[in-house]
Amino acid sequence: MSRRSGGRAARVALRAAPLAEDLRPIRPGLKGGQYKPLDDAGVQRIHKAALDALETIGLAQAPPSGVEAMTAAGAELGPDGRLRYPRALVEDMLGKAARSITLHGRDPKHDLHLEPDRVHYGTAGAAVHIVDPITGDYRDSTAKDLYDAARLVQNLDNIHFFQRPMVCRDIEDNLELDLNTIYAAVSGTTKHIGTNFSEPENVASCMDLIHLLAGGEEAWRDRPFISNTNCFVVPPMKFAEESCIAMEHAIRAGMPVLLLSAGQAGATAPAPIAAAIVQAVAECLAGVVYVNSVKPGHPAVFGTWPFVSDLRTGAMSGGSAEQALLTAGCAQMHRFYGLPGGAAGGMADSKLPDMQTGWEQAINNVLAGLSGLNMVYEAAGMQASLLGFCLEGLVLGDDLIGQALRCVRGIEVTEDSVSLETMRSVCLGGPGHYLGSDQTLQLMQTEYTYPAIGNRMSPKEWEEAGRPELLNSARGRMEEILSSAETQVPPDIDYAVRQQFPIRF
Repeated sequence: MSRRSGGRAARVALRAAPLAEDLRPIRPGLKGGQYKPLDDAGVQRIHKAALDALETIGLAQAPPSGVEAMTAAGAELGPDGRLRYPRALVEDMLGKAARSITLHGRDPKHDLHLEPDRVHYGTAGAAVHIVDPITGDYRDSTAKDLYDAARLVQNLDNIHFFQRPMVCRDIEDNLELDLNTIYAAVSGTTKHIGTNFSEPENVASCMDLIHLLAGGEEAWRDRPFISNTNCFVVPPMKFAEESCIAMEHAIRAGMPVLLLSAGQAGATAPAPIAAAIVQAVAECLAGVVYVNSVKPGHPAVFGTWPFVSDLRTGAMSGGSAEQALLTAGCAQMHRFYGLPGGAAGGMADSKLPDMQTGWEQAINNVLAGLSGLNMVYEAAGMQASLLGFCLEGLVLGDDLIGQALRCVRGIEVTEDSVSLETMRSVCLGGPGHYLGSDQTLQLMQTEYTYPAIGNRMSPKEWEEAGRPELLNSARGRMEEILSSAETQVPPDIDYAVRQQFPIRF
């Protein structure tokens, strides 16, 4: 009995030990691409329509610096002030565009390798409220909330990057807002960070802060751990002048950019799902021309982010099935061009993390992953069609995305996985079940994944445990993480930052 007990304890301890990264059942960068909502003919028609739009409609309101760079590359400025793009120019710039890029973390273990079909989930957005899921209250989001969200992401394995999910409503000055957004993110996590700039003039001061955090400009340029999320267009088919100038500054500063086109189908983008994809692709192709006119081969993410309208009201519907299809279709176009791509997934229209949020986030995150989307933004915590962010929802999203990643990984069919040896031993004179077999025990960690707070108790166990509720469990895990999650900036650097910059949290 002693030997048997000791052997079982050893096996239990072995199963509880952390797995090597390549043995984990779910991890960043799993390969998707199994789901294709567009057939090959549909992809070609969208591509052709996007090229036609660029050649005949073009984009308006480029800043003078952008006009100069793109016309020098071959774009044509018409008497109506619109830039038009010959097919040959677009194809030439696609040939120069960076592929299989790496978005660095401050810790190299969090580097994101954006190779074809490699899937990563993370946060994003500009929510103006924090949601309390237990009281149902919405309040203005603050810099402290942003810092807490970053600290949670640092400790949630299935959230792979941190892009600002909310606005610091307690800071009115735009420069202070940008500085505090960056510092709250960097203080909270060593994963890759995405941020934006409120005004082009803010880029220089923000880069001073970033160089201080990186250990100098050379160290920053060697491993740029922050990317510029840039809404460089105002759909339909117009450049956002100030954002474009900020993008130019970011490119010259060595910062990767996310070329974000965020039209809303039925409002600022055409209502047909296919046509909404056409417009987003056309706008982002113009972005590819723009970036590579300024600096050929600069790392950029092809950010087709078309959203959906509820056509009964015109309101945004981020959690709809149509949104899931739009995102998956855009991912298919990214793969067609061979470019690193990102789009929105995992948003919820529901105001609280309830059953509606569950189905909306699940269908969007699973389809985004199965389509092979490199960067799934807004994947957790987003409520009320991006107006609210929920910290407990972020914790719940970690569980949900874990299940989505398991779907992305799919089923491995190997000689060992279909071997009949275990089946033969169980069925022919064995115990008649597989619960204690060596094969089952070996696969417990490598083939199966388990929720951190999702409840799999039987009703009897649930009753005996005091009927634990999911939201209370999420809050408990959130509080446990935040009680021990330390700042990711060394004290001497933190002191230097606070001496030089107006940090408000």
